[in-house]
Amino acid sequence: MNEIINKRVEFRDLGQLDYQQAWDYQERLFADTVALKIKNRTLDALDQFPTENFILFVEHPHVYTLGKSGKEENLLLDENGLKIHQALYYKINRGGDITYHGPGQLVGYPILDLDNFFTDIHKYLRFLEEAIIRTLADYGLEAGRINGLTGVWIDHIEQTNPRKICAMGVKSSRWVTMHGFAFNVNTDVSYFSHIIPCGIDDKAVTSLHLELGRAVDMQEVKAKVKQHLTELFEIENIETA
Repeated sequence: MNEIINKRVEFRDLGQLDYQQAWDYQERLFADTVALKIKNRTLDALDQFPTENFILFVEHPHVYTLGKSGKEENLLLDENGLKIHQALYYKINRGGDITYHGPGQLVGYPILDLDNFFTDIHKYLRFLEEAIIRTLADYGLEAGRINGLTGVWIDHIEQTNPRKICAMGVKSSRWVTMHGFAFNVNTDVSYFSHIIPCGIDDKAVTSLHLELGRAVDMQEVKAKVKQHLTELFEIENIETA
């Protein structure tokens, strides 16, 4: 574990960005952090350097991504179908199955050194979910978890019509995280009809837009999610770029 604890996080809003470019950017930040942790192991405690933490906010053009444990048959479009819907497709190194990213969806990529916070990946996932649950509560919506399923759900208690509003998929190595969450804000959820989302074929997908019956200001949503992440992770000295 690092001798120097750094709870500062730099929030970076990347706006709309191609999925591959965002993935490459994540990989660079992730690799730099892991490399520093490895270097610190060779140094005396007083000579070690604090690791940095980042949370990236981004929207992607239409894209489907398949996690390491996913099944390709959960993508219901062939190559021509992807072209018709102007969507790309990537196999990636996060956990989970297939999901969709697109305009109107807030994607969050925390590149955190959990040694600066807590070394518990399950707690980490629950905190990401909780930030979205609290954001939805700010809009008067009750949301929560369903046992055995990651992400955030509407109608999670009675489950007469449970519908996912935020998907989760993360990677962690040496307690450094990447990938994260995809929160449907003003998302065109018809794109989810071309996949079996996260391999789950008996539950619906929704968005904040659909639940409220109106479009929502994305900057407002980002501010609320940022606030709740800050409180949950006890982030200090927030820097924004």
